[in-house]
Amino acid sequence: MQLDFESRLTNDHHQSLKLWLRMLSCTTKIEAEIRSRLRTEFGITLPRFDLMAQLERHPEGLRMGELSKRMMVTGGNVTGITDQLEQENLVLRVPDPKDGRAFSVKLTPAGRKAFAQMAEVHEGWVAELLQDISQDDKGQLIELLSQMKGHLYAREDKDKR
Repeated sequence: MQLDFESRLTNDHHQSLKLWLRMLSCTTKIEAEIRSRLRTEFGITLPRFDLMAQLERHPEGLRMGELSKRMMVTGGNVTGITDQLEQENLVLRVPDPKDGRAFSVKLTPAGRKAFAQMAEVHEGWVAELLQDISQDDKGQLIELLSQMKGHLYAREDKDKR
């Protein structure tokens, strides 16, 4: 058995900590597998895939700051990834119509085509990795995690007041 985040737990640890580390272990395991497959199959990193996914959802384009916020990475990271994708003709920078000093980033037609192919394969990988979990269990997990997310956002809103 491979060591992971949960390996440091003892029976004395709080149940919330156990839950957090269990979720983190599962997420990390799935993410590592997806990263490896993206690199092997398409020669692309997960951050580049994620940036393209954001742009696919917003065909009108997104400003660099918005991409940074959505991807939860620094502006410098977004700039570097955008530079690489632009060199490969997968994205392009266009002047923002609302602010002539700013730029939006959009997928090129080649970028849309490449992302569509990757996204389809990516979805199959996720389905494969989670295939041993029953539909009912997946539904229950989704509902429980939705409740957790709601509680976390409500707590955040309460703390802002």
